[in-house]
Amino acid sequence: MVQAGKRAVSMRALVVDCGIRGHTAVSHALRALVEELRSRDVFVIESTSPDDGESQLISDPSIQCVMLDWGRDDRPSSRLRTKRLITTVRSRNLHLPIFLVAERGDATSIPEEVLRIVDELIWVLEETPSFIVGRILSAMRRYRDQISPPFMKALMNFSQVYEYSWHTPGHAGGAAFLKSPVGRVFFEYFGENLFRSDLSVSVSELGSLLDHSGPIGESERYAARVFGAHRTYAVTGGTSSSNRTIFSACVTEGDIALIDRNCHKSIEQSLILTGAIPVYLMPSRNHLGLIGPIHPGHMGHEAIKASIASHRLAGQTGGQPMHAIITNSTYDGLCYRVPRVLGVLGESVDRVHFDEAWFGHARFNPLYRGRFGMDGERSQASDPTVFTTTSTHKMLAALSQASFIHVRDGRNPVEHWRFNESFMMHASTSPQYVIIAANEVSAAMMDGAGGLMLTAEAIADAVAFRRELTRMQRQCESRGDWFFRTWNPEHVIDPATGNRVPFEEAPAALLVGEPGCWVLHPGDRWHGFDDIEDGYCMLDPARVSIVTPGIAPDGSMEETGIPAILVSAYLDYRGIIVEKTTDFTMLFLFSIGITKGKWGTLVNTLLKFKEEYDANVPLADALPRLVESRPECYRRMGLRDLGNEMFEQMKDSGQSRLLERAFRELPQPVMTPAQAYRRMVRNEVEPVPLDKLAHRTVAMGVVPYPPGIPLLISGENAGPDDAPCLGYLRALEEWDRWFPEFSHDIHGVENIDGRYTIICLK
Repeated sequence: MVQAGKRAVSMRALVVDCGIRGHTAVSHALRALVEELRSRDVFVIESTSPDDGESQLISDPSIQCVMLDWGRDDRPSSRLRTKRLITTVRSRNLHLPIFLVAERGDATSIPEEVLRIVDELIWVLEETPSFIVGRILSAMRRYRDQISPPFMKALMNFSQVYEYSWHTPGHAGGAAFLKSPVGRVFFEYFGENLFRSDLSVSVSELGSLLDHSGPIGESERYAARVFGAHRTYAVTGGTSSSNRTIFSACVTEGDIALIDRNCHKSIEQSLILTGAIPVYLMPSRNHLGLIGPIHPGHMGHEAIKASIASHRLAGQTGGQPMHAIITNSTYDGLCYRVPRVLGVLGESVDRVHFDEAWFGHARFNPLYRGRFGMDGERSQASDPTVFTTTSTHKMLAALSQASFIHVRDGRNPVEHWRFNESFMMHASTSPQYVIIAANEVSAAMMDGAGGLMLTAEAIADAVAFRRELTRMQRQCESRGDWFFRTWNPEHVIDPATGNRVPFEEAPAALLVGEPGCWVLHPGDRWHGFDDIEDGYCMLDPARVSIVTPGIAPDGSMEETGIPAILVSAYLDYRGIIVEKTTDFTMLFLFSIGITKGKWGTLVNTLLKFKEEYDANVPLADALPRLVESRPECYRRMGLRDLGNEMFEQMKDSGQSRLLERAFRELPQPVMTPAQAYRRMVRNEVEPVPLDKLAHRTVAMGVVPYPPGIPLLISGENAGPDDAPCLGYLRALEEWDRWFPEFSHDIHGVENIDGRYTIICLK
């Protein structure tokens, strides 16, 4: 048994043999083999059929060896199941040792394709259990060594040294926590391995994150191979830090940067740090308020020249753009055809940066081919240099704050030595090694067959959930009733037959494997982006938006509706946390960690909401915490009463229409974000109530959550009193007064006694 700190990393083997409990000589020999394995601290799982063995393998990826009987049951059907099990093992794991247990006479009956797949044959009657187990243990150790990526391997090996630590951190492998009652609770909760892995940069055996040496450098080169990059940098400060690092390496004071207005707030921070002048590329929006792609026509050379020429700040420079950033995929799961983006943007700019924080899984499934930045099989040296930033903790399996920067060098590259100066500026000299290891392990999990298997399972679960909800919605609709629906095509085309098939009746294999089922086509009613270029944009099936009733395809409000924020609150009370909620949509991420139990529970809870909503169950029963916190507002109301009141408020204020207008029209820039920030540092600012905000210049970004996209960016003028952004903020302010406990989270806005206040320049 391999020790890692205090807790053991167990060795597990699976034995699949229909006669293991029999009384033949082979059965006795096999049981002796199992006992020998157990005496050497190997946990052995016994299975008496290939079908059960397959279930064991799928449910337990910690199995490090498989032993399969070939000859005991010589029926063709049994051998076919054994062969299928061997194929299943290899489709999920290329390296897992497979030992075929056979008798000497069976060798000629083993097909060649099986012999090619398995690692060894075992004749249990001809060798001693001790010798056979020795070979099995050697294979298991090789397997563990093979699947362990470089930094994780070095970290685990170093933990075996049990060195006396005279370096930072001061807890010294956790010893300090044991000297305090609360520290001991903390230590026991997380376990010794965590603290023994929290090390100083003084540990030369592990290399350096800042100069990319040793096992850390090997780890970054390993991740570059897995993600298809020329260079990869491990980041422990999240993709916010990754984005700031790239900007600091690519632009400086007065340079023009093309910015997707659908950008994360780390991009505004990057502009503040660098002093670059932003020229915004405007994404589209649909009737639900969901953000779509930037149209190719808005990224073309002539369009960008015109945008720069008419820009109040950039037009004075006469400069060319130095950098461009595109959010791919959008928060709601819309991803670009990357060669098309590079083709049009590449006419104007040498470096294109894709913020793919939510899209780290794309490379590992053919469904997304051509949709992500590091899909570089077709890249040429004359193409733009491409950067991507990936939050491995979002859709993959790393710890929070783990991120990668990937680079494919093309035109005007930023060489490593220059880029690393920026990297060191934003990285800590005391990085958390556990985050580095988690980042690397998330890459290792996606390497080879594992990545395809994990992404395919996540997509299959998302598809199954979508089909189930669509089926329920169609049934309710047929009897004039309401239900939730998922945002996806209502029909798909089966390329094998050319037939148009209702989404819920389409074969699962078609929806999981055919990108055409998810591509946005012009004129399709479901997506609401009427002028979209055919094939330009695709919906990621793993990002599921559930739509509540209330808004028509033309964007008008229906007679009745259910605000999504009420459904989210109902789900939250029952332990189901929604990723993002807009007026009439809720976003759920089907990451590789989603299970059937999770989405099955979500379906059941949505059904329960419908039942209680239709019955107008008292809020004291449906949302008791709400009534406890605000009895004066909600004590006498039912669930449907509150939903109706919220919906009427939305209709009266027109906030959905105001949101669309507010995000469609760009505010006027007065100064760069960097200049506005300098004024704020000097305290040349003052709080301004919303009713006095007209014609004032904001000192910090105003970013409503959801959708988390800047409404106003620092240095921009709010415009006249009838400006759409002010109208939208007034509608949100009014909502917050009407519905306490359902107020909005808006970065840059302070709610003081029901009135919004924004920091503006004096």
